[in-house]
Amino acid sequence: MSASPALSDLSRLYQTEFVRSARAVGVLWAVCSLCFAIIQVVILVQPSWIGTADIRPPQPSGTLGLFEVCLESDWPVPDCRGGLSSLSPLPSFQSVAVLVGVSLWAVWTSVLCLCLFRFCSAATVYKICAWLQLTAGFCLALACLLFPDSWESPEMRALCGDSVGSFSPGNCSVHWAYILAILGVLDYTILATLAFVLANRQDALLPPDSQDVTTGLLMTA
Repeated sequence: MSASPALSDLSRLYQTEFVRSARAVGVLWAVCSLCFAIIQVVILVQPSWIGTADIRPPQPSGTLGLFEVCLESDWPVPDCRGGLSSLSPLPSFQSVAVLVGVSLWAVWTSVLCLCLFRFCSAATVYKICAWLQLTAGFCLALACLLFPDSWESPEMRALCGDSVGSFSPGNCSVHWAYILAILGVLDYTILATLAFVLANRQDALLPPDSQDVTTGLLMTA
C-alpha cells in the first residue's frame, strides 16, 4: 500500500511528459503538412516540369508544365502559352493535372481538418488526416508515373525535338517541379505514417512497458 502514492506520482509524471512530447511532435507534423500543402500549389502551377537541356538551333529554349509552355525571348519575361487562369491543362497532360489536383485537394483537406481538434478526439483527427495524406501521396505517385508516358505530344516535340517519346525527353530534361513532386510522394508517406503513430499513441497514453512496471509495483505493495 505504501507504494501506491509513489506509483500514482510516477504515472502522472510519465503521462505529463508523454503528452508534452506528443504535442510537440504533433505541432511539427502539422507545420510540415501546411508547408507541403503550399509547395503542392507551386508544383501544380509552375511551368518547370520539363526544360530544354541540349539546345540545337533552331530549337527554342524554354520550359513546360502541366498548364503552359514558356519559351525564352528577348524580353526578361518568357513568352508563355496557356496558363492556370483558363483552368485548362495542356491536352497531353490532362490526366496528370487531374491527379495532381486531387492530391492538392486531399492535402488541403487534411490541413483544414486540423480545426477538428477542438471538436473531436485527437486520435480520430490524426487518422482522418493520415488517410487523406495517403490519398494525396497515391495520386501524386500516379501523376509522376503518367507524366513521362505523356511526353510523346506536340508540345513536347516543339520544345524538345523530334527525338522525344514516352519516357524519353529528347533534348530536354526534368526540372525542379517534377523532382519536387517525386519527393512529395515520400513526404506524404512519412507524414501519413507519423499521423498513424500519433493516433495510436493517443489511443493508449501509457505504453505496455509502464503497465508492466505498474503491475510489478502493485504486486510488491
